Amino acid sequence: MTESIAGKLAPYGIDWADAVDRFDGNTDLYKRMALKYEGDEHLVSLVAAMDVKDYDEAYKQAHALKGVAGNLSFAKLYEVAAVVSDALKAGEPEAAAERMGALEAAHEKVLEGLEVLRGA
Repeated sequence: MTESIAGKLAPYGIDWADAVDRFDGNTDLYKRMALKYEGDEHLVSLVAAMDVKDYDEAYKQAHALKGVAGNLSFAKLYEVAAVVSDALKAGEPEAAAERMGALEAAHEKVLEGLEVLRGA
């Protein structure tokens, strides 16, 4: 069953094998924690901060989003959030802004994947 779930979640950027390892095999706990991501506000706050050019706040939100994505094994979201976070930390808001579309797309894919996880 785990292989089946892994295959179903991979297209959404969710690394099931890594998640199971991170949660020490407790798949029920992982599912509960992963599904809580649906209410996470870091991306919304990041977008708002970027809109008003508050790059310190944007960095905080991008860094927090990166941490959440990493802890939940949302591999693609983590990867893009890391690029945005790193660009903001380096004082390169234009580079971060260029990746916001990819970040939002990765976020949407994760949400789609969570629907698959919910049904698994």
